[in-house]
Amino acid sequence: MREGRDKVRPAILAGVFVIAIGIFYSYRPPAAPEPATGAAQLVSIQELPELSEMCVWEPGGANSNGNGASHENNVFAAFQETSAYAASQEAGQTGEVTRPPLRNIRDTDPIYTAVTVDTRLDEVLLQDTNTWSIRVFNRLDNTAASAQRTEAKRVIGGEKTDVQFNSCVYVDPKNGDIYSVENDIGDSIVVFSHDANGDATPIRKLKVTHRAYSMAVDEESQELYLSVQYPPQVAVYRKMASGDEKPLRLIQGESTRLSDVHGLAIDAKNKLLFVNNWGNISDYSVPGTGRFEAPSITIYSLDANGDTAPLRIIQGSKTQLNWPGAMSLDPETGNLYVANDVNSSIIVFRETDKGDVAPARVIKGNKTGLSYPTGVFVDSKNKELWASNLGNSSVTVYPLTANGNVAPVRTIRSAPLGKASLKFGKTQAVAYDSKREEILVPN
Repeated sequence: MREGRDKVRPAILAGVFVIAIGIFYSYRPPAAPEPATGAAQLVSIQELPELSEMCVWEPGGANSNGNGASHENNVFAAFQETSAYAASQEAGQTGEVTRPPLRNIRDTDPIYTAVTVDTRLDEVLLQDTNTWSIRVFNRLDNTAASAQRTEAKRVIGGEKTDVQFNSCVYVDPKNGDIYSVENDIGDSIVVFSHDANGDATPIRKLKVTHRAYSMAVDEESQELYLSVQYPPQVAVYRKMASGDEKPLRLIQGESTRLSDVHGLAIDAKNKLLFVNNWGNISDYSVPGTGRFEAPSITIYSLDANGDTAPLRIIQGSKTQLNWPGAMSLDPETGNLYVANDVNSSIIVFRETDKGDVAPARVIKGNKTGLSYPTGVFVDSKNKELWASNLGNSSVTVYPLTANGNVAPVRTIRSAPLGKASLKFGKTQAVAYDSKREEILVPN
């Protein structure tokens, strides 16, 4: 994102920019980076009446006395304020003015990226990437069609939690510790106690490679497997790793066939690791190496290390893979459940599938309540399948044997019925269509 512009535009555009400021000041934005030397920053703009020009102070300029002290200029006169702080752009510093935006455009409903169940306490945990939180519900909660939403029994979120654009949540089956993976700016795995609530400090934090996405734990070997989108890899840590501890081993390299890695799942009984890939391939250090392959699921031995070729690959048009998200394996049958995001479906493969093979089952259709699912979880104790929906602030529950266009047995909804979510909460630009009087925001 650009840090600023060399000049402030005429006042007729100020109203447009104030919309942008309102959008960017969403729920709890991360701290902005320090400005680079020589870069200017836009700190606040307000629509100014009867003002044809806006000026910024520059040392030695027409509105400066040449000794570093600015005369009162048009901007501050219009605001009827004076600058509390100002320095040269060459020094990488900017003025600071505290002023609220005229209005905000904000989606305050959750956007659920991941789901897991604590079968000990009969609780379901949902990862919310919009309000930067983990929301906890009773497993048997069911939102009535007439209800606006179901309220969480507790919410883990706040500055101390370090929960931001998190994409995965995992619960320790023995002690209930809650693990969460940060996918964007935090570069970490945070761990909370089972009863964490509010702005709780993690009991443990592990620094990981940027663009980490999903995790799974081999409880027998006490190893934590972490997928990293780019450079594509699977990092294996001690389960109790913290701080700057390095991985025990890395699966990465050309032979692995890893590409834009997302979901992963473990078959502890047969010692297998399943990884899905979006197929975006490039080496940023070598121009012209970018290419696209079909999405895939690559399967490895659980102790794989280094540039290891997969044991087999599920890939091809028959698979229906389309931006696959999380995966979850039924330990009793070996069936692999995949959250198939853009296809708005859950697809199920047999553990021994390979090549261009059709799923054994597909849950999809207007009755299912699925809307861009990115999270999936097999609750083998209660014989239930959970899916978190990025598109409608909900999680839907099905029998483990569900197939076709089937209605969920329960739904936990955190927004009004029919609500269409923004799919993600990271706006990075804004434009105004004056003809239609519409604001355009790529999301």
